[in-house]
Order: sequence, then structure tokens, then C-alpha cells
Amino acid sequence: MTQLAVSGASGKTGWRVVDEALKRGQSVRAIVRPGSELPSALAQAEKEGLLEVLRLELDTAEALLHALQGCRALVIATGARPSINLAGPLQVDAWGVKAQVQACRSLGLKRVVLVSSLCAGRWLHPLNLFGLILIWKRAGEHCLERSGLDWTVIRPGGLSEDDSRSTTEGVLVTDADQQQSNSIPRRLVAQMCLDAIEQPRACGRILEITSSPAQPKQSLGQWLDQIA
Repeated sequence: MTQLAVSGASGKTGWRVVDEALKRGQSVRAIVRPGSELPSALAQAEKEGLLEVLRLELDTAEALLHALQGCRALVIATGARPSINLAGPLQVDAWGVKAQVQACRSLGLKRVVLVSSLCAGRWLHPLNLFGLILIWKRAGEHCLERSGLDWTVIRPGGLSEDDSRSTTEGVLVTDADQQQSNSIPRRLVAQMCLDAIEQPRACGRILEITSSPAQPKQSLGQWLDQIA
């Protein structure tokens, strides 16, 4: 059985989730949109037969069911990008998440981790200038929360491309609506998503995460002990 499916796997966070999972020896199915270009690390893994890649539109129900068949867990790393298409966040962060949740329910795929955003649901935020992106992210979260699945929402702060930070910074983990700013490298977000899948106590929780050099390194389990 394929262990893990990752949607949005060609994106800046999604490809790192796939990369980290492969490093942990997991079997991964990368779900990307038609025409998406894979980062070199994933392209090489696909070439070597270490990674299965499926290309499809998430609003195609039959294709989505096929893509998730046989998987035990899904990381939803899809996300709308700022653009002139102000309907993008609605289509990707709300409807797109809903479609994936419905597919999981149909297949009996129970474990789902959603990458959302710090401040999801807040109206007074600059990101909402790009099609109410935080409002639609919260709508996607709501859909997952009401699904009956074993869900976790990861809300990262400002996303950094600097992977080197992942080796020098510790992660601050809190419950929902406790953090408002600060950043975190995407590599740490990817690691946290995979840790959450393996941590039963992370089910049914929204976890906000940021990082800094001053923050001591702790496991997700240790954080859950503190914020229980």
C-alpha cells in the first residue's frame, strides 16, 4: 500500500513534504496539476522509480479518487498563489480542499493533514487583498473539521525558502489563534506535517507553528504534552 499522498506536490511546500517523506523511507504518491514542473529532486526520484507522480485537476472527482486509491494518509499542500485571479483562493483553498475531503471520505482514507496559514479566518489582514485568501483558507479548514476524518490543520507563519534555517531553529507550536506573526522555513513545515501524521494526539487539532534560533528543539510529542 502506498503510505502517503501529497497534493500540491510541485509547490514550494508540497515538494519538500515529498522530499522529506522519501528521506524517511516512505512510499509517496505526488499529485500535481497537468503542466506543473517538478523540482529537480522530485524529477530525479521519479526517474529512478522512487516516486509515483500523478497529474490531474483536483476538480475532476474520478481522477482524484483514482489518485488517492490505496493511500493511508494525505497531506493537502495545495494553495492559491497571489494573482490577478481573485477567485483563485475560493477555487483552491475552499472548493479544492472540499473536493479532496470528499474523495477521502468516499475511499475511507482517514488521516489527513492540511497546510493552511497563520491568521486563517481573520478579515483584517493584508493577505485578504488577494481574493480573501485567509477567509477561504478557514473555509477549507471548516470543511475538514466537519468531515469525520482524523484531521490535523497545520498553520505556519510566514514561509521562508531558506532550508538552512531548518537545522538551526526550533519550532514554536501552539493551539489555534495564539500566534500572529513570525516566520518558519518551508522545510520545517514539511517535517511537522509528517510528524503530525504519526502522532495520534495531533488528530482533531489546529496547530500554529513558527520558528526561531532562540527556540529550543522539541518533538511534536513534547509540544503536545505542554499544550494539552
